[in-house]
Amino acid sequence: MALKHQGMVMKIIRKFSAPMRDTNQCFIAKEKTTYKQTSVLFVVLEHFSLMSFTCAVDCLVTSNLVEGSTRFTFATVGLGNGEVLSDLGIGLTPDHSLDEVKALQDIDAVIVCGGYRTCLNEHPQLSKLIALSSKCNTILGGIWNGAIFLAHAGVLDGNQYALHPDNHAYAKEKFPGSILSSSSYIGHENIFTSSGASSTLDMMLALVQKITSQPNSNAVREILSCDRGIPLNSKPQLQTCLPDSAPAIVKEANQLMVSNLDEPLHVEDIARYLKISRRKLERLFKTHIQTSPSKYYLELRLTYARQLLLQSEDSISTIAASTGFSSTTHFSRCFKEFFSVSPSVMRGGVHVS
Repeated sequence: MALKHQGMVMKIIRKFSAPMRDTNQCFIAKEKTTYKQTSVLFVVLEHFSLMSFTCAVDCLVTSNLVEGSTRFTFATVGLGNGEVLSDLGIGLTPDHSLDEVKALQDIDAVIVCGGYRTCLNEHPQLSKLIALSSKCNTILGGIWNGAIFLAHAGVLDGNQYALHPDNHAYAKEKFPGSILSSSSYIGHENIFTSSGASSTLDMMLALVQKITSQPNSNAVREILSCDRGIPLNSKPQLQTCLPDSAPAIVKEANQLMVSNLDEPLHVEDIARYLKISRRKLERLFKTHIQTSPSKYYLELRLTYARQLLLQSEDSISTIAASTGFSSTTHFSRCFKEFFSVSPSVMRGGVHVS
């Protein structure tokens, strides 16, 4: 907990613990910070995977949302003029043609987007762009079979890369100097490659982490991959990110808290239900999620309240009651300590820097 002086008023600022930080990251009011923008160029090839491409773009846009500023900009490039057809038969009109790409110093990353039916023949002008980009230490990427075009340009020699399994035979014969990996994605230094639509998210998260930070990447992951690993027919509930290493008793305590947000249980009652002492429960929480059970419980309730504020038309007093606060005043004070804005400001949508 940090204290800030505002004239004669002491402003209390509290930080979310690790399991709840990522899910709330983009809703915490931030001070304005100036960052160098990262310009990403997507080269879209005929029959490119539309799902992979949109996943990559979504990752950058979501990172901007989390950061509260335009950290990433992006543009699309086609090999020629006119529309490029995706694998779904949906056309995309690129922002530029390859002929128009001149100033490499303004480009921070070049990502080649292929697809199942993309022709794998080398395109000399594209190979030249990739080779020159590599000399400028530009980040290079290949989605689906986009890595083949990095290999054509000679930038994968001696490097590991990921590729769609259907193209493995071709790549092994054509590029013996490159190291084809069985992994779904590879992120190494300035080269990032993925083998399909699902692994593109993991590849882009690794790229975002390299350029921004791990907390930013974690927050993007929380937003875009929230449905991974949820069993079929499971009941909807507040999603939390407890570490895999957390013992079963901590996960049981978490489940009890999530199930009782409107009428919070006392920590003693949770410990009694789990047949352990309060002191042991607090020690387990401190060891595995670096906070106390009571603070974590408060964070769960405030996260649920934040979701209701932004997604429902319930009054603030109703939301306060729904999340176990005895008064609107107490709720507003706790909310502002964590999000740095009041519930009414959050609802007004002016919480993002």
